[in-house]
Amino acid sequence: MTRPLLRDLYAALAAALLVTAAVLVGRHIQHSHHTLFVNWPPLLAAWDPHVGPGAPAALLVAAAVVAYGPALAARLPWRALLVTAWATATAWIASLALIDGWQRGIAGRLTTPHEYLQVIDRFDDIPATLRDFTHHILLESPDNWPAHVAGHPPAATLTFVLLDRIGLRGGGWAGVWCIAVGATACVAVLIAVRALAGENLARRAAPFLVLAPAAVWMGTSADAYFAAVAAWAVALLALAVTGRSLWWAAAAGLLFGLTCYLSYGLTLVALIGAAVLLLGRRHVRERPMLLAALLAGLAVVPTAFTLAGFDWWEAYRLLVTRYYQGVGGIRPYGYWVWANLACAVLITGLATAPGLRRTGAVLLRRRTEPPGHVRLALLVSAALLALLAADLSGMSKAETERIWLPFAVWLLPACAFLTRPRAWLAAQAVLALLLNHLLRTGW
Repeated sequence: MTRPLLRDLYAALAAALLVTAAVLVGRHIQHSHHTLFVNWPPLLAAWDPHVGPGAPAALLVAAAVVAYGPALAARLPWRALLVTAWATATAWIASLALIDGWQRGIAGRLTTPHEYLQVIDRFDDIPATLRDFTHHILLESPDNWPAHVAGHPPAATLTFVLLDRIGLRGGGWAGVWCIAVGATACVAVLIAVRALAGENLARRAAPFLVLAPAAVWMGTSADAYFAAVAAWAVALLALAVTGRSLWWAAAAGLLFGLTCYLSYGLTLVALIGAAVLLLGRRHVRERPMLLAALLAGLAVVPTAFTLAGFDWWEAYRLLVTRYYQGVGGIRPYGYWVWANLACAVLITGLATAPGLRRTGAVLLRRRTEPPGHVRLALLVSAALLALLAADLSGMSKAETERIWLPFAVWLLPACAFLTRPRAWLAAQAVLALLLNHLLRTGW
């Protein structure tokens, strides 16, 4: 066994030990003090071994990607690879969700008391609701919003309102939307990696993006949809700074603005965007109008919501108050500040730990490494920095297996640095299948 491979195994073992510690310490805290408010710490889940109709399809998709994924990713024409990646990711997410059955796994996920579909009828007059939105955030306010509605800017809820308006009503359509759109996140990441670091690394990352354990929570969480929007914002920015296109820059700005009105915490995606600008700084210097186009696009969504009467800053201030009014004020920071990272291991898989180890090694040896490797390492490091900032903020205590999906998809390309990809892909698949068959996840 080579020394790099041995170090990879040590990194994976360290990640597994972190998860084990989070489970054991979390169970003790929850049993003794009941302050974690999760049934199977560090995850918001319950122990419930089960098999459902999606199991055969999930096993088939996993086996196919492990056996043929790396070879197909290397040989397929680029556009065919993107389509195949999206279709396979969609099948992986959907089949994992269907292990819980159609109603519990997909159609019912976004109709629970905390979810967006509970308030569709309160948006009959959208402008009036936006003007009044902040008056229902605090727990003591009249007709306070459900947790997820109050916890996000109104673009999140408006998405499902608009789906309802065009006839795609109910939890089934909402779930299908989140799966189909969320699966495009892997395509966006591939496009960005190719533009910034080269096609070879993008192809090597593709199977890991498709077969991510994060799929357990992407079906069907609205955060999968948020992850896709954020990923496309970064991807379009990467295309803009490498192709010097003003239109791509404006579109990237538009999606960055939308991202901030889908989730307050996703303002941290700006760190990944900053890394893209850093990597494309030569082209930006040659055509500074790219920044003007980016800022122009960025202003559109905030301006529209502000003119409609929604105050983002006031809403965020009230959200912080509500967060500490609820279980967020009780959950111990001292546990979650490191247990959240165990959740990150579970959504990105054991393969990502050695991938991040190799990312660090590339940065340390950056003068002797291929330029594409260094550029990918910088992009992944920016995503890791954004995740750590979210962790240290104290506003992400628990449920980060769902909340951090938009950051997790940018850590997975680190797996492009790994040797023996099939073995690591098998580890990813086994982890996801075990999680979905042994636990009932929820939010």
